[in-house]
Amino acid sequence: MKVTERRTKMDWAGCVRELVDELYPLSKRIVLVMDNLNTHTPASLYEAFPPDEAKRIADRLEIHYTPKHGSWLDMAEIELGILGRQCLDRRIDNAEQLKQEVAAWEAERNAAKAKVDWQFTTDDARIRLKKLYPSIEM
Repeated sequence: MKVTERRTKMDWAGCVRELVDELYPLSKRIVLVMDNLNTHTPASLYEAFPPDEAKRIADRLEIHYTPKHGSWLDMAEIELGILGRQCLDRRIDNAEQLKQEVAAWEAERNAAKAKVDWQFTTDDARIRLKKLYPSIEM
């Protein structure tokens, strides 16, 4: 998890370059599963970097966007809610302290192998999201 002051296209592009070049430099392909925020697109790479650099980074990525009301996004929001309750429930004076607090919380969650108990089944989805599924008339 990375703490930044903003959520701009440039911030996202910088994080993705760090992911490609520093965190997974030996990986041929990196699969990103992310929400549909308007900054989370390969076009942001082209706004942040020269075309050859943007293409180099984009070519290493396989991007999958979560549905707007899909379980991946909901699970991420659950985890962010837990972060808010367990770590960000008080005033933190500066960005450096915030980064340290978030890193410690993240390390603890990962060490505990924390999981989301997702109980929304396919049958539930078919009922509650019926309007999103096409109907086939015979």
